[in-house]
Amino acid sequence: MKHDQSAFAAPRTAAAAAYGRPVRDLVEDRVRRFVPMVRKAAWHIHGAGRDGLEIEDLMQAGYIALTEAARNHEGPNEDGFAAYAKIRVRGAMFDLVRKAMPESRGQVRRRRQLEDARGRLRQELGRAPTMAELAARLDVSVAELAGWSDAEVQIASLDESYDDRNAAFASDMPDPFAVLCELQDIERLGRAMVDLPERLQLVLQLFFVEELNLTEIAEVLEVSVPRVHQLKAQAMLKLRALMERDEAD
Repeated sequence: MKHDQSAFAAPRTAAAAAYGRPVRDLVEDRVRRFVPMVRKAAWHIHGAGRDGLEIEDLMQAGYIALTEAARNHEGPNEDGFAAYAKIRVRGAMFDLVRKAMPESRGQVRRRRQLEDARGRLRQELGRAPTMAELAARLDVSVAELAGWSDAEVQIASLDESYDDRNAAFASDMPDPFAVLCELQDIERLGRAMVDLPERLQLVLQLFFVEELNLTEIAEVLEVSVPRVHQLKAQAMLKLRALMERDEAD
């Protein structure tokens, strides 16, 4: 599939000025270096065998997201761009996956219950609710709620499809890509990560940086794969709360 080369054109930015280079050169350099990452992610997700989802579509979504990330990353140097780009690329691809995976009535009902409970608790508490608080409001266990939320976007089944790897840390409570991609602020994300408990930091580090799959993470932590799912859900909830608090400050 051909890609629009005009997508690389853009005015000068602070990041480009810092390098003393035209932004077009900077963007093209970033895109060129991370094209292999886009291809790898696309084939990885495509390997799950989703009906109606073509590898070219995944790659196109990834290339667009990579180009936007290359344009938007305004850090004083290239530190953090790799993680930022990976989050944006995977987010775009999994948005495509979600659109190709219609929800059942039960999933729609659970998602609405989650959204309603989260909204009411946020109003009552003046902050984002914890997983334990959500579970109590919904009258389910924390473990059940973690599994519940993983199933909301029907992506948890991808774990078994390709070596237990959940490439998006998929969850509807909250959706990690809604958290990470919409913010487009790697500095605020970094501050929030530092404030997470060490164990939750480790889970995110092992997945996003070391790229271990869930089974491998379970072996490192000496826990079960379901426990890794629980830790993942806790990490994403806390991360969202920390970033929202930072935004409010």
